[in-house]
Amino acid sequence: MSRKIVLLASTGQVGFELNRQLQPFGEVVTVTRENVDFLDLEAVYQYIDKISPNIIVNAAAYTAVDKAESDIASAFTLNRDLPRVLAKLSIVHDAWLVHYSSDYVYPGNGDTSWIESDAPGPLNVYGQSKLEGDLAIESIASKYLIFRTSWVYAARGNNFLLSMLRLGKERDSLNIVNDQIGAPTPASLIATVSTLCLQKVISLDSAQSLSGIYHLASRGHTNWYNFASKIFDEARIRGLSLALKKGGLGQISSTEYPTPAKRPQNSRLNLDKIESKFGVVMPTWESQISLTIEEWLDANSSV
Repeated sequence: MSRKIVLLASTGQVGFELNRQLQPFGEVVTVTRENVDFLDLEAVYQYIDKISPNIIVNAAAYTAVDKAESDIASAFTLNRDLPRVLAKLSIVHDAWLVHYSSDYVYPGNGDTSWIESDAPGPLNVYGQSKLEGDLAIESIASKYLIFRTSWVYAARGNNFLLSMLRLGKERDSLNIVNDQIGAPTPASLIATVSTLCLQKVISLDSAQSLSGIYHLASRGHTNWYNFASKIFDEARIRGLSLALKKGGLGQISSTEYPTPAKRPQNSRLNLDKIESKFGVVMPTWESQISLTIEEWLDANSSV
């Protein structure tokens, strides 16, 4: 059977990786902002409706966490209303819907790992908009996978790892927050695990029972300071020239680095559900950094 897969935001960090991974599953139809304005929900509906997809994968999102505090309408349109439209389309076309959510839906307190059934409590506009997108899908769709992930980075785009590599070449000292805990998760891992899960649900007659919310992140946890330390260690091992002095990386608290949007202190995500339901084994966050830096160096061999 020939499948049609609609992939929204195929040029973003996660979308780019998904576009590579999804090719064996069928005809991948990429939808970008060049095709249709994602803020124009009626246009999105009509565009995708004509494609008649069997699978809808939504990598589109409003991810500017601090900007969302003032650009509230756009954040909710992309993170709540767009998923609602896609959920309706999934019903019309009896399609599986894959959607990406965030650790920011949780209140971020305590020091234990969140499980999918824990009560949400977003601390900022971005988190609230992502939560409402999850709820919209749950209330409408019948075949869906919502993956809540954390601290996403990649060898392309705008993310913490690339910011650190850039700043490390420009500055001899940096101060990094040390009291927010989470799991750095590469976009490539998100795409790989997503496709493994999708492969299982499209191969099972009773797959609808697998619909639900899952945590998809690297195993283990760290803080931003230790994440940065690991990035620079890996960069030096590979001979990358840095202005950052050894010992030039300092630690600061969240209160010393105020941002418009409040960040959760605890973004630990329990992975038992996705590992048991889909038979995947999530790798550690440390093991993934070197792979991404290698990819970045290959693409930027002149640095």
